[in-house]
Amino acid sequence: MPLPPLPTKPATLLDTDSLPAVKPGRKNRPAKKETTAQVTPVSQPDTAPVAIAPRGKASSAGLLLSPSDKPVAHRKANTPVTSAAPAAAQRADTTAPRSNTAPVTATVASQAPAQTDKRVPSAPPAPVKAAAGKHAARVKTARKPEARTLFVLDTNVLLHDPSSLFRFQEHDIFLPMMMLEELDHNKKGMSEVARNARQVSRSLDELVGQTADIAAGLPLNALGSKEARGRLYFQTSAVHNSLPADLPMGKADNQILGVVHALQQKHGDRPVVLVSKDINMRLKARALGLAAEDYFNDQVLEDSDLLYSGMLELPASFWNKHGKDIESWQQGGRTFYRLQGPLCAQFLPNQFVYFEGDMPLYAQVQEVSGKTAVLATLRDYTHAKNNVWGVTARNREQNFALNLLMNPECDFVSLLGQAGTGKTLLALACGLAQVLETKRYSEIIITRATVPVGDDIGFLPGTEEEKMLPWMGALEDNLDVLNTGDQLGNSQGTEWNRAATMDLIRSRIKVKSLNFMRGRTFLNKFLIIDEAQNLTPKQMKTLITRAGPGTKVVCLGNIAQIDTPYLTEGSSGLTYVVDRFKGWPHSGHITLQRGERSRLADYAADTL
Repeated sequence: MPLPPLPTKPATLLDTDSLPAVKPGRKNRPAKKETTAQVTPVSQPDTAPVAIAPRGKASSAGLLLSPSDKPVAHRKANTPVTSAAPAAAQRADTTAPRSNTAPVTATVASQAPAQTDKRVPSAPPAPVKAAAGKHAARVKTARKPEARTLFVLDTNVLLHDPSSLFRFQEHDIFLPMMMLEELDHNKKGMSEVARNARQVSRSLDELVGQTADIAAGLPLNALGSKEARGRLYFQTSAVHNSLPADLPMGKADNQILGVVHALQQKHGDRPVVLVSKDINMRLKARALGLAAEDYFNDQVLEDSDLLYSGMLELPASFWNKHGKDIESWQQGGRTFYRLQGPLCAQFLPNQFVYFEGDMPLYAQVQEVSGKTAVLATLRDYTHAKNNVWGVTARNREQNFALNLLMNPECDFVSLLGQAGTGKTLLALACGLAQVLETKRYSEIIITRATVPVGDDIGFLPGTEEEKMLPWMGALEDNLDVLNTGDQLGNSQGTEWNRAATMDLIRSRIKVKSLNFMRGRTFLNKFLIIDEAQNLTPKQMKTLITRAGPGTKVVCLGNIAQIDTPYLTEGSSGLTYVVDRFKGWPHSGHITLQRGERSRLADYAADTL
């Protein structure tokens, strides 16, 4: 077959005006597969408006693009869009209907404002997902995981809290060799520090037995602690002295600082922090440019003002929001109210609420269930007929405290307050009334921490009770007050005040030392723990767990008068039990605020 002759004229471009207008039909519609395969659809409009011109006019068939787009002239309908084409041109190419033969002309919009077709709705600009190629640089890279902090523990942290090894969550712990030497020096004896040192040594021995390679680090969760997810490292090599020459390396604190400095240089991209209870050591570390922190895990509260007070003042709008659908009934000489409202969800069992307005209310929370609470009225101990061993309440807080102390369903009571608020007097009066009058308890046991305010006076002669008598001067003073009604404003007193003698009272009061409480069980006793702010949380746990059936435990103290070293208002055992026992149905707490000792004592407590 012969070949066709060569063309004698150059090819010319077809003009859209010379072509008849073709209505889009099923046969002439572009296939969906070609459109989706050639163009990446964008759901959001671009910043530049798009004008769709009517068919049949080549002069108005252009697409209005952004000024930064490059012109694409006489592109065929089935030509795929390259990655350099903007998202607006891709959308316009797929939106405008075209035939298989008619080419599409794309021109760059002039700087004059373009007229947008009214049929195209305008939308705010939206970010467009970056495609592969040159747009891939716009995609944000994922952040690298933050490095775990390496905490270097001082010896006093472990002696203060033996379980501090497992309190640092996902972070790692490093123990210098000098710290192990100091643990060995402090393990002998029967003191609290010696017991903590031995406990730390046992924990370290168990951790070392779980792993053969010490240099790789010991997993802290090997002993079952789920909170500790880090690793424990020991100092396995000598550290060169890089501290100033003025600091002698023979001192233990300076050697630990040298280890911290060496670790900081070795792990440049990882934070290294010294944890110590020694303020001077933290100051030296910061002076050398080392990060140092105090050990805060033992702090129950950062601010003592946030401590639970045991009472809540109701707002002025309380009856407007809670005065509907009130149920009331009487039982055992008390009136109960069932209230519903938003404030009821904030109540705690045995918490006292009061409202001093047109409709005053003094009540105790008995039950809380969602937004429903049951309140019970109080016994008025401010009246002389309701006195307890000749003692009547002189203010609102003392009335709340007497309701707790005389409640047989309340097994644990804690009273806080400054000097002269009547903590010991109220507790002793309630104890005598329930031991000698109602026979609810067999005897009163009083104990306290033997921490001197000044220098220690040395060994005391005599038996256990004789050795404790100098520490129980507050007991003697309050017994004198309870046996003379003149100082209480009641010269005649009650029948028991007139008949009871000091010998009878002393036969029912036992003074015990804290050192011999381990392993004991108190049955039907009224246990008073005086000056409880000087006890650690561990000591407080030891005392409270001595309570057997029918025993009531009363803790008294003032967190502003702490004499024990290394204890603060936030780490005291008294603060610990107040925070842990709130909300338990068989415990109560009251913070006494007004002093009743004398005007001199009140003024001194406020100003000094």
